Formats: sequence, C-alpha cells, structure tokens
Amino acid sequence: MTARLINIYCDESCHLENDRARAMVLGGVYCDASEIRRISNAVRGIKDRHNVAPGFEIKWTKVSKGALPFYRELIAFFLNDTSLRFRGILVPDKSILNHDEYDQTHDDWYYKMYYLMLRYVFSAPHSYNVYLDIKDTRGSDKVRHMHEVLCNSIHDFDHQTIHRVQQIRSHESPVLQLADLLIGAVAYQSRGLQGSDAKLQLIEDLKLRLGDNILTRSSSFGATKFNLFRWEANGGANGST
Repeated sequence: MTARLINIYCDESCHLENDRARAMVLGGVYCDASEIRRISNAVRGIKDRHNVAPGFEIKWTKVSKGALPFYRELIAFFLNDTSLRFRGILVPDKSILNHDEYDQTHDDWYYKMYYLMLRYVFSAPHSYNVYLDIKDTRGSDKVRHMHEVLCNSIHDFDHQTIHRVQQIRSHESPVLQLADLLIGAVAYQSRGLQGSDAKLQLIEDLKLRLGDNILTRSSSFGATKFNLFRWEANGGANGST
C-alpha cells in the first residue's frame, strides 16, 4: 500500500462544559492532501452557479430557504465525491457527565473524545495533518496538548504519523466548512429541532442517501463515507466506551 498524506478538518458543536446544551458533536471531513485544491475549486464552482460570493462562509447556521438550492448542491457534492469522508462523535447528553468520579477535567474528557473520533481515521502507513477551527484565545496551548495526546495514544512519539495539529480560520478552508455543515446536521437531528424547513431538507437528503438513522446512531465499522459513533456515558458517568 502506498503511503498517503491525509488532511483532516475538524470542528465541534456545543463542546463547552456549561453552555446549557445537552448534545455535543465532534467531527471531521478528511481526504488526501493532494485533493484539496480540486475540492476547493469545485466548491468555488458551486458558489458561482448559485451567485454566491467567493468569500461567503458555508455554515449550518446560515442555512435558509433562500440558500437551500446552494446548500443542497454542497451536500450532494460531498455525497458524490469519492475522496471526501466524514467521521464524527455524538454525545447525546453531556449534562450527566461526572468528571470527578473519573478524576479528570472536562478538557481531559474532551481530548479523549477527539482521540476516539480520530483513531478510526488513522491507519498505517499513511500520515496525517489535523486542522482545527480556531475557537478561543487558549487555542495554541490546546493544540499543542492535543498533538501530544494523539501522538502518545498511537505511540507516534516522533510525529511520523501525525505530522501536524494546527488551528486555521474556517473561512480559509472549504473542507472545514463542509465539516461544520455535517456536524450541524447531526446536532440538529439529535436535538429534535424542527424550526427550519431548509435544514430539515438537508437532513432528509443525507438520510435518503445514507440511511434513516445515520445522524443519530453509531455506524457500522465498515461505513467509510459517513461514520458516526454515538458515545453514551456508562451508568450516568463518563466512563470508557
């Protein structure tokens, strides 16, 4: 097998401990690094066809009735492009976590969830760059620690497998924006929201192609296009999976 460099673009929804949101979603869209330019050009072409400004940032929160044809084509592009894949973790209720019982902080648990999400993607002999959306001023410390945690978890002490863990601004990366869109769909469905017909249509598009339960239940291990892991706390606490 020829070794490839793979880029993973990661985002998250409602990951903070006290944000009053029950469900949390972590996820990433990934592909060969060599495909990034082609994918970026393809997204630019979709924008052109729908008269969307080149600098417009694709986000789940921006899905609306008027923009629905544009977003439906983006979802279809992800589904049809064989180089693009998604891996995510759904935590349906983080309010029941008991960090004290497991002698950890919320940040410790957060890093564990990221490892659980990414370990499905990591595979020898390939190497990886992990890109995270910039969220807060503590980002640089978080990124350094996450790189250390991920490398140690797979015994990659010389960083030959995980080359880089780096923050980027979401408006700079169409693939990261696709991750935001898919994570948003998982979160919206898991929370049982019904307020936007446009968002419900995108969810229906995903379910028609991938299966009715694709956004709420754990996927089979062999589901490579769209793979979701539903993480449940053990006995009302945040034990291991």
